[in-house]
Amino acid sequence: MESPTAQRSASPEISNSKIRRVVAASMAGTVVEWYEFFLYATAASLVFGTFFFPSSGSPLDGIIAAFVTYAVGFVARPLGGIVFGQIGDRFGRKPTLQATIIIVGAATFLMGCLPGFASVGYWAPAMLVALRFIQGFAVGGEWGGAVLLVAEQSPNRSRAFWASWPQAAVPVGNLLATLVLLVTSFVLSPAAFLDWGWRIAFWLSAVIVLVGFYIRTHVEEAPIFLEAKKQVEQEKATSFGVVEVLRRYPKGVIQAMGVRFAENIVYYIVVSFSIVYLKFVHSYDTSQLLLALLIAHVIHFAVIPPLGRLADRIGRKPVYLAGAILSATWAFFAFPMFDTLNPVVIVAAVSIGLVFHAGMYAPQPAVMSELFPTRMRYSGVSLGAQVTAILAGSLAPILATQWLRDFGSWLPVAIYIVVACALTSVAVLSLKETRGISLRDIDAADAARGK
Repeated sequence: MESPTAQRSASPEISNSKIRRVVAASMAGTVVEWYEFFLYATAASLVFGTFFFPSSGSPLDGIIAAFVTYAVGFVARPLGGIVFGQIGDRFGRKPTLQATIIIVGAATFLMGCLPGFASVGYWAPAMLVALRFIQGFAVGGEWGGAVLLVAEQSPNRSRAFWASWPQAAVPVGNLLATLVLLVTSFVLSPAAFLDWGWRIAFWLSAVIVLVGFYIRTHVEEAPIFLEAKKQVEQEKATSFGVVEVLRRYPKGVIQAMGVRFAENIVYYIVVSFSIVYLKFVHSYDTSQLLLALLIAHVIHFAVIPPLGRLADRIGRKPVYLAGAILSATWAFFAFPMFDTLNPVVIVAAVSIGLVFHAGMYAPQPAVMSELFPTRMRYSGVSLGAQVTAILAGSLAPILATQWLRDFGSWLPVAIYIVVACALTSVAVLSLKETRGISLRDIDAADAARGK
């Protein structure tokens, strides 16, 4: 139930048909951008280590090098979050999202055109790093805008549910990337796939980008954002963006980083390091690996919206906390399941990991959007999410692969996940429960603080 205050201050609720159109527009672009971002992750696990880097004594060395270039995208994401967050808070969510989708698409298409190490030597990884940085820069501005486009137009009582749909678009993007690589790996010989077949998935991004951009041209800004923008312009104020959110809401930024930490680590361990473990410890078939991920992404997509709805019914904190605690247990049973080499058991292990992850991922947009007022929400959400990605998702597969190389065991990875989930649990416990809150009440409280 919403509080009386939330009910009084809520704006007239958007119709279901209109919110569905907003969700569709947000998801369309999100699928495109994360298709391209995660395509790199899968290709880094399967191809880039041998194609873009010199041969060494251990095949894991090439994988580690590929994951280091993968991490460059995460380093760029906070910069993109800062720049596009400032633009999004000042000019709007829509033009920002249109810009990010074009930039990501161009960088991804060009990755598919790059020559390998055998052709141009160290220019190959250098060009790959440059394009990865551009890709990460644009993706850093994408996530905050996509979820806020929905969150700011959702009814108070169902914000977590509707805002979880852009989150569900992320596994769809990953699913498409995995599907394209799976088809090419089935159709082509291993040599042809490693030589040129992987490029097809990158070239297809050009078509997908045009579709996503077209859909996003038909989305409207949230009324609450237009009102906040008008007020800032009338007051000739400059009090929005990253500097202002750090000055006025440092606790909110830290909390956003804390709730993001384990979620980001768990995801990349499940979808990236699992591939490395199975391929290089057990020489598991590439096509079977991709098929397992494909099934797991479908399950991930299916569970995110119901968990978002659950966060509207029982609260953000219990759902998020359950996701963190369950995720802490995953590695201790998942890696023994991988060691069975049973395809059904492997699919189950990856799927369970993503279901646990969804407990954190589904309520995340509602949690973060309810930490900040409208005039600086894009900056606050992007900063909290993308800075954390440097310390979490970018390092997770690198550290896990290095520990596997050094210790020959998955146990350090399991301990790493437990520590991350403990830190996120503390951050969740520090939050106020905001189920049913009105974003207008948050704006009113922010205005009162300024007086």
